[in-house]
Amino acid sequence: MEAVALALLLALALQGADYYPPPDKDGGWRTPKDAAALKQVAGMDPVKLDQAWELCQRTTQHSGLIVVRRGYLVYEKYAGRACRDANPDMASCGKAWTSIACGIMLKEKHAEIPQGLDTKVFTEKYLPEALPLDDPRRAEITLGQLLCMSAGYHGEGRAPGIKKGEVIPLEPVPGQNLKDLDTSSLKTVLWCAPGEGYSYSSPAPHIASMVMRRLTGQSLKDYIDEKLAKPQGWGAWNYCLYRGDVTLPHANGAGSTALRSTDVCRFLYCLLRSGRWEDKQVVPTDYMEQVGRPSKFNPHSPFSLQFEVNADGHVAGAPRDAYWKSGAGGFCVYVVPSLDLVLYKMGGADNAYKEELTRIPQTLKYDGSRDGWKPIPAGPFHDGSMGGDNGLRRVLEMVCAAVRD
Repeated sequence: MEAVALALLLALALQGADYYPPPDKDGGWRTPKDAAALKQVAGMDPVKLDQAWELCQRTTQHSGLIVVRRGYLVYEKYAGRACRDANPDMASCGKAWTSIACGIMLKEKHAEIPQGLDTKVFTEKYLPEALPLDDPRRAEITLGQLLCMSAGYHGEGRAPGIKKGEVIPLEPVPGQNLKDLDTSSLKTVLWCAPGEGYSYSSPAPHIASMVMRRLTGQSLKDYIDEKLAKPQGWGAWNYCLYRGDVTLPHANGAGSTALRSTDVCRFLYCLLRSGRWEDKQVVPTDYMEQVGRPSKFNPHSPFSLQFEVNADGHVAGAPRDAYWKSGAGGFCVYVVPSLDLVLYKMGGADNAYKEELTRIPQTLKYDGSRDGWKPIPAGPFHDGSMGGDNGLRRVLEMVCAAVRD
């Protein structure tokens, strides 16, 4: 009878495209009942998932690993201040939410922005606050270039420029200033003409969110809440709007979303299901067809619509349709369509978990177990780390390696 039951569960799992999890308050994600079901229904090796979790704990002070496959929450572990109900500052992971919000806006407001991603946005209609232009090259910047970071905006700190694979060193320049987020983003200098190169630059997606704000008449947070959070049944969430003596009037399109871990997976699961949630196409099909793939707006590097993409196979242990967005502090969100898989790696130090960033009460009674944390030697760098995004990519490879079929 047990074998028959597992066979039935497997058949249901393989038809899992019609499954969408209810809100956590109503029962939440379905889960395999034991290790045998994990292997049979979700097709995952628990030993290899544990190995991926060990690496997660080596890379950040506070850690979490949440994996969903075939619509089953197959793995969920936390260390330190991380937990299901935490609302940490996810840093640049939030750029993924900006991209998807812009994709929804392009469908909803098509009559007002008929050229879509090809629209040159530094105009009276879309960005009147940018006029008069301090650099005439800004007139050529398109929405697609902003979302692919190929608009010519100078990179973060010493982030280099890249022109068709050639790395070009850049010296730091003033970038975003939280006390005047819109203006400082608009005025960040260009290091090259629009379309001529890529550099990782936070002002670019924030400017895209400004265009969205003007066309929808809603803040980025409110728009996401209406279009994604409420339909998907998220619990308490926010942007990290409260920064000491600065309260941001609008969310930063460059990041700092603060979602519960299982709700992060709801967002990713919507992308995995080609933008659908239950019987509604939440994210337009034509936008989802471009998410996770190389973009004509960025021929310089594997970065497309705010996601790193693997079409060139630069992460050898992951399928070529995998895409992800990392954030400072070791956070990362991942989607792997060919494996019917999404995962969320939580990270961060103490400051990422401060309640005052969001003003959402944090319920975990932290036991101090990760105070004084130091990395266990695991990687090629002198501190034992994997070095920036290398550790995030390695976690992706290890979780993919846990897939049994």
